Amino acid sequence: MQPRNMSMSGVVDLAAVKAAQEAKAKAEQARAQAAREGGTGAISPADLVIDVDEAGFERDVLQRSAEVPVVIDFWAEWCEPCKQLSPVLERLAVEYNGRFLLAKVDIDANQMLMQQFGIQGIPAVFAVVAGQALPLFQGAAGEAQIRQTLDQLVQVGEQRFGLTGLTVDPEAVPGGAPAAAPEQPAGPHDGLLEAAVQALDSGDLSGAVQAYKNVLNEDPGNEEAKLGLAQAELLQRVQGVDPQQVRRDAADKPADVQAQIAAADLDLVGGHVEDAFGRLIETVQRTVGDDRDTVRMRLVELFEVVGPDDPRVIAARRALARALF
Repeated sequence: MQPRNMSMSGVVDLAAVKAAQEAKAKAEQARAQAAREGGTGAISPADLVIDVDEAGFERDVLQRSAEVPVVIDFWAEWCEPCKQLSPVLERLAVEYNGRFLLAKVDIDANQMLMQQFGIQGIPAVFAVVAGQALPLFQGAAGEAQIRQTLDQLVQVGEQRFGLTGLTVDPEAVPGGAPAAAPEQPAGPHDGLLEAAVQALDSGDLSGAVQAYKNVLNEDPGNEEAKLGLAQAELLQRVQGVDPQQVRRDAADKPADVQAQIAAADLDLVGGHVEDAFGRLIETVQRTVGDDRDTVRMRLVELFEVVGPDDPRVIAARRALARALF
């Protein structure tokens, strides 16, 4: 799925004069309170990324959004695209040095928040500025696009709401400076794997696919490369497609193998794992010969994306076996 709402065009609704004035006043109050307490209110870089649940949402997100834009990353452990996006957001939160706060919400443990934000698939990223929610994007996104959106968000926060961000003290590490982790010897393919990750982060899906293939050419059993290749190829397949047209075609042409395969790819990217698997298993049941084999091979590729140990993959493998035999 192409990232949606990658611009700040919807931010006009946030710029109501009353909301802006209230946000500026609260931000000034927070800074004044920190000064009265004899400090700058500085926080550790580690505190720029926080886990948030329903009980703490008002305190950790709504109230903090009067001081700094809060970016919310809705994710789940089973969501493979989330595992690509979340580390990028976490790294940028530290790099932006307090100009925004990243709040991570596990949707499996916080279904109410997911419903309140109207989330249809993950990963999904929102911002809250002065108590007002703003959708940023849903689905896979390259780092360049993410940076552009964050820059616009920070600019709006500063110019319209007086949100100058948080003061970060690089020495303020909870519990003191951590012990240096022992260096691990570099693996023979670490450079190629790192190149693949960097290509994914920059949105260069073709480069990522080739980098993973380079690893597998030398080490066909490399699990990290096999998983990365499956994910990169999936994102490459859905890049630039029209989701509405794909779903119309799948609904109108239930016997069209390619239409069902394309819809299953979109299902998986959107986090609807069981829907993707179920769609292709039903298609296997309706087809024979080369068509059936084409669907089966795509289903096996999607199993690679999710991971062989995932219970949904295990259940789908059993259902596929029943459909085939």
